[in-house]
Amino acid sequence: MKKAQAAMEFLMTYGWAILVVLAAIGALAYFGVLSPDRFMPSKCTITGGFSCIEYKLQLNETGTHQLRLYIQNNLGVDTETGSVDVTLVDKNGLACTGADNTGLTIANGQKSSSTTPITFTGCSLTGTTFKGIITITYTKSGEAEQHTASGEISGRFED
Repeated sequence: MKKAQAAMEFLMTYGWAILVVLAAIGALAYFGVLSPDRFMPSKCTITGGFSCIEYKLQLNETGTHQLRLYIQNNLGVDTETGSVDVTLVDKNGLACTGADNTGLTIANGQKSSSTTPITFTGCSLTGTTFKGIITITYTKSGEAEQHTASGEISGRFED
């Protein structure tokens, strides 16, 4: 009987300790200390011969979100972009689309000097983080056919 009592006391002691740890983790998660949004990495990747060098998504003075995106041409030839389309989805699942249709020539191996800021109008992005899809439509120098490259972008809104 003494072995059974020792085993029960052992299980009860560690059971209470595990219960206290779970309650502490639950309280931290409830108050936002363990929010996964805080640990979301910022990333921007584009396949098909382009690289995303830097980007910034911020709220402009008119109250709409604006994305500055700098891309690098790694195709081996100069390109003329037809458009850069971006669809963002905030943490609440709201989708918002913006585009830069100005046409931008990017020399081989060079970073775009500046893209026109892509403004997202007609929608209101909420939360502190975003994810999205980038689609670049471009023409290679000396060719007539259009090609596309796509990628993903994610990060935090900046002020």
